[in-house]
Amino acid sequence: MKATKRISALTAAVLLTTALSACGSSDDSTNKDSNSTTGSSTPSKQETVKLNFWAALDPSTDEGKAIQAKVKEFDDAHADIDVNLQVISYDVMHDKLVAAINAGDTPDLSWGLSEWFGELNNMDALADLTPYVDKWADKGNIYPNVMEALTIDGKVKALPNYLGIRALLYHEDILKAAGLTAPPKTWDELLAAGPTIKEKTGKEAFGIAGAGVRSPQELIMYLAQNGVTLADKQADGKYKNTWQDNADQLAKAAEVFKFYQDLLATKTIKSDSKTWGWEEEDQNFVLAQYAMVVDGPWIESRSSENPEGMKDVKVAAPPSKATPATFMEIAPLYVYKSEHPDQAWELASFLLGADYQLAVNPGKSARSDQQVDGGWGKDFMALAEQGVVFPAVSLGGITKAMEDSLARALLKNDSAEDVAKWLSNAINDSLRKTGELSAS
Repeated sequence: MKATKRISALTAAVLLTTALSACGSSDDSTNKDSNSTTGSSTPSKQETVKLNFWAALDPSTDEGKAIQAKVKEFDDAHADIDVNLQVISYDVMHDKLVAAINAGDTPDLSWGLSEWFGELNNMDALADLTPYVDKWADKGNIYPNVMEALTIDGKVKALPNYLGIRALLYHEDILKAAGLTAPPKTWDELLAAGPTIKEKTGKEAFGIAGAGVRSPQELIMYLAQNGVTLADKQADGKYKNTWQDNADQLAKAAEVFKFYQDLLATKTIKSDSKTWGWEEEDQNFVLAQYAMVVDGPWIESRSSENPEGMKDVKVAAPPSKATPATFMEIAPLYVYKSEHPDQAWELASFLLGADYQLAVNPGKSARSDQQVDGGWGKDFMALAEQGVVFPAVSLGGITKAMEDSLARALLKNDSAEDVAKWLSNAINDSLRKTGELSAS
């Protein structure tokens, strides 16, 4: 083992220091050429390539410890590669990445959020991984719709770190107390069950996130369930929201906002949920304050907060309208343009390998061959083919507009059609500001 081998497992204090520190490193071995994509860089036998890898892991958790151990395993097995693992929280990583890209000093790889994908691609920061993926023996083990979502103009521009698929979680005992033998499968069944559950149990039937970062994720799911997309790619390669060009699409989008309003009017959801973020949505479900929610598998880990109330939780497909669909959060592994593309791919393919995924991401792996029987893993992964994702555009303005549209529907009680028109205009305004709006 080289004496220079090191992996930084940072404590919370060091994490804060990392977040506030200047981007990049002064080490000459980490300087990047932003125009380099897939060229080979073969070091001499004496040279060690340093790979900077930014990850938002929590070093104190079992998962965080497993990640560090696996990366160290890779590091120890590669005499010519020195992995510098830096822990940076998602809260600061986006701005740190943007600053690093603008300074020409990006890491070689990083974790990230799916909402950053279009933005980072538009900044021309991401490597074209297509030549590597085409030769990759494990390519066929990744869900096809996941790879499609990470492909732009025929080029693979990111890899799936893990998946956050959403399913309907329900308290079986609450449904039984209301005389229901199964969870609702459609919007209409959910709305019909709301008053019954409230009358028989004193609890609301359903939970939503009316505000915050999760609210756009839920909204895009309901839009997809009614056959509506946020923005479509046009002939010129740019995007446009076309609801107001198509009366049927506008009507379907309006039906989604009417569904939100009906959830409130029938008391299927708590009035307070109009302003709930993900914290309130999760916490109140864990405490069995309401019967059902569309949420992720992470809720299972919170059973310790209410073990008695959570023991009856079951998993099903989300109730839908015209088309079964659910939000699928693809947490990307971003590989940036660098002087060491071969070594960066070597690490990236290791992180997507069967051994790493089974050790680190059981129950949420993008590999179809690495699903576990225990817990809720297979129940969630069975919904992978129904997964929908955000379009590959800069999303900051769009997701904010989606959140604001729910406020217009639930707080201001604007007509559903007016809200749909407003959101259509807001999406196109955001695309215009980022230079991604189609002229067609």
